[in-house]
Order: sequence, then C-alpha cells, then structure tokens
Amino acid sequence: MIIVKARESIRLLVLFFCHLFYRRIYHMDIERTARISLGARLDKTNPRGIHIGKSSYIASGAVIFSHDFARHIHTNTYIGDNCFIGVNAIIMCGVRIGNEVVVGAGSVVTKSVPSNCIVAGNPARVIRVGIHTGKYGHLVE
Repeated sequence: MIIVKARESIRLLVLFFCHLFYRRIYHMDIERTARISLGARLDKTNPRGIHIGKSSYIASGAVIFSHDFARHIHTNTYIGDNCFIGVNAIIMCGVRIGNEVVVGAGSVVTKSVPSNCIVAGNPARVIRVGIHTGKYGHLVE
C-alpha cells in the first residue's frame, strides 16, 4: 500500500514538472489544472499555438498539432475546459474543441468541435450531443 502511494506521488510530481516545462520553457497556454500524460505529444514547432483549458485531460499517445508543414501554416489550436482527449487521438492544427468534449481513442479531429459532445472516428464526427462532463472529462449522467 505504501509503495502504491509513493509511486502515485512520484508520478504526480513528474507530471507537475513536465507541465511547468511546457508552460515556462515552451510558453504553451496550458491551465494549471489541466493534466497531460507523459506519453502525449504537443507540437513544439509552434508551441505558443497550443491552448488547453481548465481540468482537461490529454491521454497517452495523443498528438496536438499547431502547425502544418505541407501548407506552411502556424496557427492556434484550442482545447476547452473539462475535455478528455483519448489515447492516440490526433488534433490537427487550427482546430477549436469546445468545452466538455470527449474525443474518442484513435480519432483524427480535422474540424472544430462544438461544446458538450462526443466525437470519434477518422475523420472525427459527432456521435452524441448534449453531454456534460466533470473534471478531466469524466461523463456526468
């Protein structure tokens, strides 16, 4: 039991310093209450274009772009409050994800997403509307 608590404490400490690194060194606009998995990849070519809202969670393997090399675009990508970005999801540059949105695992989000919905697929499509989420994108029934 003590080992589990120690491991969790160390994990949270590492996440805190990683979060601090994103905000202070790369100057990404990430709210203090947002959680970003160590396996998530945030675009470092245009780091100032990453904006993540309060109490949002970016899962392992998720990729968030703020530039497109082929089209020579450097733009802002927004993720709202209380969102959950699933494992291995890809958020393309210039996309705005509203508040209380759940992005399914492996989804490729190519267009902006309205608030209070679930999106999934490639390309991501709205599969459910009118949802509400709590902290870190947990569904509230």
